[in-house]
Amino acid sequence: MSFSLLDIWQHMGFTAKAVNFVMLIMSIYSLSVMIERYMTYRKAKKQSRAYAPKVAKLLKEGKVQEAIKISSGKDVKNSHLAKVLLAGLNEYEYQKETGSVNRDELMEAAHRAIERATALNLTDLKRGLSGLATVGATAPFVGLFGTVAGIINAFRGMALTGSGGIGAVSAGIAEALVATAFGLFVAIPAVWAFNYLTTRLEGFTVEMDNSASELIDYMAKKTAT
Repeated sequence: MSFSLLDIWQHMGFTAKAVNFVMLIMSIYSLSVMIERYMTYRKAKKQSRAYAPKVAKLLKEGKVQEAIKISSGKDVKNSHLAKVLLAGLNEYEYQKETGSVNRDELMEAAHRAIERATALNLTDLKRGLSGLATVGATAPFVGLFGTVAGIINAFRGMALTGSGGIGAVSAGIAEALVATAFGLFVAIPAVWAFNYLTTRLEGFTVEMDNSASELIDYMAKKTAT
């Protein structure tokens, strides 16, 4: 028997083929999540870096309406900072226009709006990461299941034919070990990508918290005057 991948695939049993097919789906899914999240995070970082100094300048000049306008623009639709600050600015302006609350209540309302926006934004940024973690954690076990099933099938064939020795089962064991190798091949990039994306997400969280604190400080100064 040749040990090319095509020949190994042709000699695999139904269980081994099913396991490798499942891992192929897991691999495609994890790769799509990696690419989509990387592109999303890249856009968020790029747009936020361009947005932050602009909105800071407008707020220093007291141009809140202009700050709201650029925060809701299409060129910052992927910016995590714009989404959070927009919620706080909108609530701040709404409370000022109604004039139905005092300073402390105005600040509390703006703070709650920012917290809600931050939570929603984090939920959106985390989309797909749990699936990536699941693939990284379970792919080796799925591959191991395929390997065990393949080895059982190899020894079963040896028992039925009555032949012994390593030569009789070497092909079957080779087929079985492909599942373990495939499982590791799927899991390792998924774990790397999950750790990398989680680190990026933590950075975004810190940026949103810092921007929210700065906005609250700005509002406190404005309402104090």
